[in-house]
Order: sequence, then C-alpha cells, then structure tokens
Amino acid sequence: MTAIDDLLADARITTTMRDGFDVGAALRRLAADAGAAARPHPDMLRAAEAGRRLSTVCRWILNKPDAAHHVDRLAQEPDAPSDVGHLDVDGALVFACLLHLTGHPESAQFWWQLAAGAGHRAAAYCLHLHHLALGEAREARHWLHEVTDDVLDSEGPDDAFLAFLESVATYVRKTGLSHAASPTGGLEMEVDRLATAKTGYCIIVQRPDRRLADRLHDFTRR
Repeated sequence: MTAIDDLLADARITTTMRDGFDVGAALRRLAADAGAAARPHPDMLRAAEAGRRLSTVCRWILNKPDAAHHVDRLAQEPDAPSDVGHLDVDGALVFACLLHLTGHPESAQFWWQLAAGAGHRAAAYCLHLHHLALGEAREARHWLHEVTDDVLDSEGPDDAFLAFLESVATYVRKTGLSHAASPTGGLEMEVDRLATAKTGYCIIVQRPDRRLADRLHDFTRR
C-alpha cells in the first residue's frame, strides 16, 4: 500500500452501529427538532393575527355609510389637527383606517391617537391591535385599558362589540373572504398624493382634503 492508501484507510468512517442504538428513536428526535424549528413563535402568531384583525376592523370602518361624510367634515375644519376640541373624531378614525390600509402606518397611528385622545374607543382599539401587531406588548396593554376604561365615551364598543370583531376576524382568516372592500386604486392614489405633499421633516400625512373626501364618497356609494 502507498502512503496515500494508508491515510485513506485511517480516515475511513466505520459504519458499524454501536450496541443499543435506537434508529427509530433517533429519527423521531430529528423529526421533533425539525417540527419545533418550523413552528413560529407564539408571539409571532399573535402579532400576525392582530394585524389581520386590524385590517378587518379598518375595512369595516371605511365601508360604513357615514365614513365619507366624517372625512368631508374633517377636511373642512380650519383648525390645526392637534386641536382635538374642534376635531371630527370619527373622521380622524376613518382617515387613520384608510392610511393603514394604504400603507402609511406611522400616519395612521398619529390620527388614531388624536381620535383616542378625544375619547374614541374604536380608535383606542385600533391602536391596541396596531401595537400588538408590532410586538409592542406594553403599548398594546395601555390602549386595551383605554378601550375598557369607563372614563371614555359610553357609546364606544362594548364587550359584545369586541367579541363580534373577534368573530369577524376569525371568519376572514378561515375563509379569506370579506364583504368589506379594501381601498380602490383611485382612493389609494389620493392618499399617496397627500403623502407626497408633506412639508419639511414631517412624515405624517396631512389632513384629508375635499378631493380625497369626494373619492371616498364614490367608494362608499359603490
């Protein structure tokens, strides 16, 4: 034998199994490890479900018959949006939901917070889901407390309403269907127009104008 043959003989891996080695148990352990690696973390599942539920709630709010009317009122208000005393809070809620559905989450959070600060429970619930979807548990708990706090308006969503939203979100997840339409391309273009009109270093989409309100009227009529 040559020196290379000697080296190869020494490097050969034995295929003889040691006594007592359980092949079946080893395969089961490998399968269990692979399954555990493939399963998403519960926090990830919770965040994904919150995101789906938020989109469902936003579509439902955007399709309400008076949604465009409130956005129209919001567009005509002369005061700064930070003046919640003269803010159409329902319009702020609808506008925030529209911003969320058209891919402007920071601006949606801003307008939800304005509405929630004025005592709107539905806006607080949207913020709860928004932060839950981002994995921000502390903020999510805060806004859930605001939903159930008696200090807020008495006409906000009660336990039965929240249970209804849970049922709707579950139905949409299982069927992939929803009777509430998502924003059309034309409506999304109007939001993008407002988004590109931002001035300075502000990343928040400015308050809606009459053009967007008219487009939303067309959307809700359809």
